[in-house]
Order: sequence, then structure tokens, then C-alpha cells
Amino acid sequence: MSCCPNALDQASLREHASAPGYSSRALEIAGRIELATSKPAAVDLLRQAVEHLGADAGWFTSFIRDDATLASYRCLLACDPAWGTAYARDGWFADDPWLRYAMQASEPTRSSELMPRSPRERAFVEAAGAYGFRSTLIAPTPSAAGHSRVGVLCLGSATEGYFDDEGYRTVKLLARCLAMELHGWWQGQIKAELIARSRITEAELDLLRHEDAGHSSKAIAAGLQTEAKTIDCRFQRINAKLGTPNRRAAVRIAKLYGLL
Repeated sequence: MSCCPNALDQASLREHASAPGYSSRALEIAGRIELATSKPAAVDLLRQAVEHLGADAGWFTSFIRDDATLASYRCLLACDPAWGTAYARDGWFADDPWLRYAMQASEPTRSSELMPRSPRERAFVEAAGAYGFRSTLIAPTPSAAGHSRVGVLCLGSATEGYFDDEGYRTVKLLARCLAMELHGWWQGQIKAELIARSRITEAELDLLRHEDAGHSSKAIAAGLQTEAKTIDCRFQRINAKLGTPNRRAAVRIAKLYGLL
């Protein structure tokens, strides 16, 4: 898929959105995302959705902040791969106004409605425009973890003002659905990776559920017919597996990554 076609050859968003089967086909593609067995498969579905929706480029980012200083970004790119390289190389995640918006709001919006707050944010918008995001629809995917875990789908067009016509109302609803499916898929992948890496067991997750409910080691031990010091030792093993300093932090990480 070319991310920057000739604007003169491109149909309007209204023309795309009014085509027969537009919504049903978009929903059918979105519905297949949860069945994707690999990242390439998920990217292929994102690419199909981007093309069908009438956009030139697509980009989904999953953001997780483990604590105040540690954050991770995962991306699915249906655009020029050089944009992903530039994003990481130039550290745009720290000055990305679209990600900032996604951390504060849940309603889809357009890049034309967001005012850059700094020279770096303005530079980001210019850089993204060179990769097919001159006009952009931003669809946040908030979660119960609040600002610590969000996702954002960006659908881009090389045509200035492309998302400003009346077809926007239809495409933003479909983009929200697509974004939520992508977010759910990524969370499933991240959860599976943590389980495989930590080798945490269901019994250990049950202990974290007790901790989350405010149960003391003594109360947990009574229910499991063991000693409180045994429960404390089990929590120490959980902390070692998850790389956390204490059981409350272990609960936070388990929730953040969808284990609880």
C-alpha cells in the first residue's frame, strides 16, 4: 500500500463512507483481529482496514507506563516503515500530541482540532505529515488502568483536510471499533509474553487477588490451611518473578498487564 498517493486521484472520505458495504466490511475486518496469531497477521488486517476506510496510512500505538519513569511503546504500522524508525530515533513519543490527547480523552478527534503546545509538537506534526499523516483521525482506546495503559489508532491521509468532510461521522465510529479490537489484541499479546517470561502460576495469581482484596498473610494462610510465613515466602517468589519490590507493586503490574 502506498502511504502517499496522488491527492488528485483520491476519492473523498464522503465517497468512501457512502459506498455500499462500507461499514459492514470494516466491521468484518475488525472482527478478525482477535483471531490474529502473529504480529504480521495483525498488521495485515490493519492494512486492509486502512485501505478500506479510505485512509493512506495507519498506525496503532500501545503505551504502558510501569511506574513514573519506565514506559514501553508497541506499534503496528500500516504505513511507510520509515515512520516507525523516525518516531523511535527522534524520540517523538515524548512530544506526540496525538498520544497526549489519547491519555486525556476517549472521543475520536482530528489532528486539525488539536493545537500543538510546543515547537517540538509542531515539528512532530510536520514530520508525520511527510509519511501520510497530513490529515489524521485519532481514536483513543482508554482502559481501566487510566493513564498508565492506553492505546491510540491514527488513520492518516496525505490530503490536507481529508477527514474534515461529512464522511467523518461514519469513519470515526468504525475507527473507534477498530482501535478497541487492536488494543485488545495487543493486551493479549503483552499478557501472554509476561506469563511466559515470568512463569507465574494460577495459584500465584490467586495470592495476588487476595492481596488486592486487602487480605493479610494470616487470613490467606487460614484459608489455605498453611502458615503466614509460608504465604510471605510465596509473595517473595512472586516479586522475584515480576521484578517488583513488594506485593502491592506486584498487584499493580499484574493489573496493568491484564493478569488480574
